[in-house]
Amino acid sequence: MTMPNNPLEARAARFADDEAAFRARRLAAYRDDGPIAAGLGRLARGQLPPLPPLIVAAVVTLVLLVAGVGGQTGLGLLAPVLALLLAGPGSAHPHGGRLDWAAPVIIRLIEYGYLATVGFSHAVPKPLVYALLGVLAFHHYDTVYRTRQRLWPAAWVFGAGLGWDGRMLIAGIAAIAHVAWPAYAVLTFYLGVLFVAESVHAWSRADQHGVMADLEEEDVAETAPPDVG
Repeated sequence: MTMPNNPLEARAARFADDEAAFRARRLAAYRDDGPIAAGLGRLARGQLPPLPPLIVAAVVTLVLLVAGVGGQTGLGLLAPVLALLLAGPGSAHPHGGRLDWAAPVIIRLIEYGYLATVGFSHAVPKPLVYALLGVLAFHHYDTVYRTRQRLWPAAWVFGAGLGWDGRMLIAGIAAIAHVAWPAYAVLTFYLGVLFVAESVHAWSRADQHGVMADLEEEDVAETAPPDVG
C-alpha cells in the first residue's frame, strides 16, 4: 500500500478510515444482534457479506408468514427464526458495502413483523403486542440518535436485551408452549425497564461530562472531509 506524501492527503486518508470504522460500528449497533447471531458471526470471522443472506431470509420469512406459519403451534412456527439466522454469520462483517446500510432495516422489518404476527395469532392482547413493539422501537431509535453523537450504548445491553434472535426465539417457543401471553408480558416489562434505565443513565452521564453535541454540527463534522486541494 502506497502511503501519501502530502500531509493533507494523509490526513484525508485517516479521515476516510475513521469514517469507515464509525459507519461499521453504527451499523453493528443498529443490527442489535444477540448472543446467537454474534456467535455465528465470530465463527464466520467476518468473511460473509451481510446483505445476500438477509435478502434470502426476508423472502423466506415473508412467504412463511403469508402462508400462515405465524398461526401454527408446532415447530414450523420457528421456521422464520431459523431463516433469519442465516444473517447471523454476516454479523461480524464490516458492513462497508454501498447497500449494507439496509441490513439493519431488513432485520427490523422481519423481527417486528414476526413478533406482531405471532402475538396476534396466539391470543396475545393487542395492547400488549403494541407495547412490546413500542419498547423495541424506543430502543432502536435511541440507539440511532445516540450513535449520531458518538454516544454508544453499553456493550452489555445487546446481550442483556437478547437481540433480535433471542427475542424471536422466545416468542416462537412461548407460542408453541401456549404461553405467548405471559411471555410477551414478561418481555415487555423486562426490556422496557432495561432499555429505559440504561438510556436514562447514559444520557445523564453524557450531560454531566459535557459531551452532548448539537446534531447539526455533528453531521457537518462527519460529512465534511479535510480539504486536500
